[in-house]
Amino acid sequence: MAHGTKPMLVSTGRRDEPTGSGAPRRLRGDLLLAALAGAFTVAQLLLVGPAMGLGWDEIVYVSQVSADRPAAFFSAPRSRGVSLLVWPVASWSSSTILLRVYLAVLSGLGLYIALRVWRGLFPARVLAGAGAFLVTLWITLFYGPQAMPNLWVAFGALICVGCFLRARADRFDTAALWGIVGGAALMAWMRPTDAVWVTLPLLVLVLVRRLWRLGGALAGGLAAGGVEWIVEAFLAFGGLRERLNEASRIQGDLGWNIAVDDQMRSLMGYALCRPCNGELPDPGIYLWWLTLPLLAGYGLFVAVRSGRTRRTLLPLACATTAAVPYLFLIGYAAPRFLLPAYALLAIPVADALFHLAAGRDGRRRPVAIALIALALAGHLSVQFSVLTATVDRTTRARIDWARSASELHRLGVRPPCLLTGRDSIPIAFYTGCASGAVLGHNADTTEAAILDTARRDPVAALVPRRGAGPAYARTWELHRLPRLDVRVAPLPGAGGPG
Repeated sequence: MAHGTKPMLVSTGRRDEPTGSGAPRRLRGDLLLAALAGAFTVAQLLLVGPAMGLGWDEIVYVSQVSADRPAAFFSAPRSRGVSLLVWPVASWSSSTILLRVYLAVLSGLGLYIALRVWRGLFPARVLAGAGAFLVTLWITLFYGPQAMPNLWVAFGALICVGCFLRARADRFDTAALWGIVGGAALMAWMRPTDAVWVTLPLLVLVLVRRLWRLGGALAGGLAAGGVEWIVEAFLAFGGLRERLNEASRIQGDLGWNIAVDDQMRSLMGYALCRPCNGELPDPGIYLWWLTLPLLAGYGLFVAVRSGRTRRTLLPLACATTAAVPYLFLIGYAAPRFLLPAYALLAIPVADALFHLAAGRDGRRRPVAIALIALALAGHLSVQFSVLTATVDRTTRARIDWARSASELHRLGVRPPCLLTGRDSIPIAFYTGCASGAVLGHNADTTEAAILDTARRDPVAALVPRRGAGPAYARTWELHRLPRLDVRVAPLPGAGGPG
């Protein structure tokens, strides 16, 4: 992709770029980034674990290409990039462990490529520090081996912005030009709307500075990655505007809505904070989050003094626009939403920390180093604590889904079958059934269609404990599952469930 055989050390006028950089120095830098990427992969497998079951959103994406599971309802905001990402494994194997290992290795490779394109723009130690900050966030480790889009948008953002800077500095760097295309396509492939927000400063710069060559690469990448989403909008949703409106409705009608405090609450380890109206966590949980923009601002100050404003200002601008919709335009929060912003902020933040530790003259500052080390140790302990709790809680929830599936099998609900009601999408996947909903964001069927299916295949309605359930299922036999009730339609060819 953006990293080619061409040397990536470009002449960008950096006043503090080390002199005498040759092949051995570049090789050491590459090995440092490769070691970091490998450690990231290993940490995912050790701290998150490959045996953790698939989550709700993962199930939607994986089921689209699964060899032995019916496809779950695919709502308007989603894009099929993740489904294509997991297709090499999910299309022939139902092993969650194999899928997790595959994604962990792939995300390690993605991290290496995303940082590698910045070689020559920042020293290798800064890039390694930025990568270390990013991958030690509990959010990054938790979602690294998961079939979710946000980390891949983050990698695409780093590739696109880094290659944009390289291509502007060296008009003969064709590898960087293709990197813009690849990074933009990856973002749009995963989440088209996020890709637009991330690249907004780049598009503005293209128009202001008339960088048509770079603009063509950027537009081409966005188009290549987003064309499927746009075509699907016309085929399945009635048009692009209709799909955007439907996506907005599902997300609570996007508009001015300050969600900064919601994001702070989600840092406790919530996969989804909706509604997000609880108490704020202990300040130790979100102190790093409040410190991040301050360090990024100091990184920009350092860059201005060092005569390399552009390469710091541009990722900061893209990080800001990437964060805007999730901080000010949405009524709920999920910590993964801000992963692209964290990735782009990581490089200026690492640069700022190295400057605090060494200063402009390069002399080490023992007191500053000790304070930074102490702060980082506290930061790591918080991240590890939240990660451990989040993994434990998530694993228990997915084990409950698997137990519910086993109980449904015992009741005779086996493929081909249909589940409807509460948590029907994840439990149906574990059971091997199709899922359907009459109401809500995932509505994709009717009562008549459910009753018609019940004449041929096993059908069950999942309802909250002591809940009445849908009117059409109230005469079906009631059974108690671990966390909910289930009403099973009379099995075809039998007098009742067995």
